[in-house]
Amino acid sequence: MRGKINGMPVLVLLTVMTASAREPSGPPEPQQVEPPAMSEMPMPVPLSKLLEEAEQRNPQIQAARRGWQAASQVPSQVSTLPDPQVTFQQFAVGSPRPFAGFTNSDFAYVGVGVSQEFPYPGKLRLRGEIAARDVAGAEEQVESVRRSVIAQLKAAYFSLAYHLKVLEVLDKDGRLLDQIETISEARYRVGQGNQQDVLKAQLQKTSLLKDIEMHHEEHYRLEAQLKQILDRPADSPDLMPVGLLETPFTSSFDALRAEVGRRNPELRGQQEMVRRQGLEVDLARKDFYPDFNAQYMWQHTAAQFRDYYMLTFGVSLPIHWRRKQEPALAEASAELSRSRRLYEAQAQQIYFDLRDQYLAAETAGRVLKIYREGLIPQATATFDAGLAAYQTGREDFETLLSSFLDVLNLDIEYWRTLAEHETALARIEQLAGNTTH
Repeated sequence: MRGKINGMPVLVLLTVMTASAREPSGPPEPQQVEPPAMSEMPMPVPLSKLLEEAEQRNPQIQAARRGWQAASQVPSQVSTLPDPQVTFQQFAVGSPRPFAGFTNSDFAYVGVGVSQEFPYPGKLRLRGEIAARDVAGAEEQVESVRRSVIAQLKAAYFSLAYHLKVLEVLDKDGRLLDQIETISEARYRVGQGNQQDVLKAQLQKTSLLKDIEMHHEEHYRLEAQLKQILDRPADSPDLMPVGLLETPFTSSFDALRAEVGRRNPELRGQQEMVRRQGLEVDLARKDFYPDFNAQYMWQHTAAQFRDYYMLTFGVSLPIHWRRKQEPALAEASAELSRSRRLYEAQAQQIYFDLRDQYLAAETAGRVLKIYREGLIPQATATFDAGLAAYQTGREDFETLLSSFLDVLNLDIEYWRTLAEHETALARIEQLAGNTTH
């Protein structure tokens, strides 16, 4: 066939068409999904600076301090005698009019008196001591709230640092995945690979974009939580943690357990409650004894009559002790027993929490060492060897992708374990008062 088509010899056209049919056309280009653009990052803020800000601005801490200040005003009130009562009397004779018969009767008079109630000795002192125990409990509550807020702040700070670090890991490993995709495409185009390898690499890239979005969501949520703890406006500048560093942890469990009994504010507050209820029992016993009342009055009639002076002494009679004082004593005794049981239960719970967090911190420390010295270097070496082998056709794509995912997942797991380690130390500090940061 030697004719021409559109001015081109037919033989030449057939040769070009045959060559085109044999050349691999390559996989269809997927729609590129770009990762979300991150706004300009603010300057990192040290954790110590945020802790100082929380102690000054956090509403929960401020409210607890105001409650303690209010409670500290009570002891002097309840341990003071009742206010004296001043009395003015006018006694008329022969007429309901004021001052009638004042000048012609020995019975008509104008009197001025003062009276004072006196609780049985020891009652005021006990009431003051009960209020003092309330003050001590309120002070421990301030420390308990402060430690709780600090632990929440640290947990959010470490979690935010973890998610930002994961975003860095995903970005770094995303570039590795770009390299894998480029190699798989090159091998496919020269007929040494297959289209499925390229598509799987592209699928994994899209999966990384999904992970990036999820970590961004947590990143923004944790920033909002930190602003709430710090009492900052929602539209205030974003917070950037300094980073995650492993804090050395060498305390023994026995030493921490001893610190709990001496320094844990919740346990100390419950101890104050037991002491308070013991004083309530003593006060209930005092209520079996009478209270007293004293009154003195001066009475004046007319100039021709002598003045009168009257002193009155009264005693209350607790005659309904079976219906009032005995039930009150039984109530106070039951509350004392209840507060003791609550103290024991709280102590056991705190010791359990301490043990749990201690084991978590110790285990995380050992696991971090395994990641640093074993798993991560081994996974990285395996991936590097696999990448070189894949380029020369000595390893399949599935094995290479599996080794890549090992590197990615171990990196993420390392930073998650580090965040858990630091959070456990923050919880130990909350329970035992052992400063670890």
